[in-house]
Amino acid sequence: MSTFWVMRQDDNGNRFVVARGLAKDEAERLAAEFEARGHKQLYWTEAERAAPGA
Repeated sequence: MSTFWVMRQDDNGNRFVVARGLAKDEAERLAAEFEARGHKQLYWTEAERAAPGA
């Protein structure tokens, strides 16, 4: 079974892993929860692979 992480991009274009090791539905729920807060950051989910920037 694949695991997913939640990613965030800030106002300056920097990308960060917010959470990892999640089931797809859990990752999507968390991303939607962060998006609903109304901040300018962008949140999305991706299937896990090697760490970003590694």
